[in-house]
Amino acid sequence: MADYLPYILACLGGYVLGSVPFGLVLTRLAGLGDVRAIGSGSIGATNVLRTGRKDLALATVLLDSLKAGLAVWAFTALYDRNVGLIAGAAAFVGHCYPVWLKFKGGKGVATYVGLLVFASLKGFMFGAPVWLGLFALTRISSLSALCAAVVVPVGAFFMGETHFALAVLGGLSALVFWRHRANIGRLIAGTEPKFGAKPGSDDGA
Repeated sequence: MADYLPYILACLGGYVLGSVPFGLVLTRLAGLGDVRAIGSGSIGATNVLRTGRKDLALATVLLDSLKAGLAVWAFTALYDRNVGLIAGAAAFVGHCYPVWLKFKGGKGVATYVGLLVFASLKGFMFGAPVWLGLFALTRISSLSALCAAVVVPVGAFFMGETHFALAVLGGLSALVFWRHRANIGRLIAGTEPKFGAKPGSDDGA
């Protein structure tokens, strides 16, 4: 049991950190009401941006990233990198499925980025340019995120990442696809909106 205790604590601690809905908290503190009542209904930065507050959207991106980064950093410092990776993965799950919001959270892209920066720069080095390049060309957030999610574990593999890290990254990338399944349907149908084009759409926030 003692051998598994660090991983159990990492799951619990990471989940609690990840489940803090910063987009919802910030918009309510700013007097803008419930961000879930507008746009896509998501608590992510893209939907926060629909309030017209770019500063709150930026703060949401940073905080959603840092909650995974903090989980990785804390549990790596307490135990080791593998435990830190599990804590970051749990933060990702907590963001996507927060118990406080009846398991209806964001899509986890910013949280995934935070995990990569703190736990796998090898994956980040491949994923970030793909996201930035595709977003600049297409202005479709979901397409950029999905392509980056594919590249992250593949790039990390060729950079010599550990098997444990590759398994975690592969699982998280698969979850990104699951969270974007509605977007994938619209991409196939050619109806996925570009960033900022349709305020009422769900574009991958």
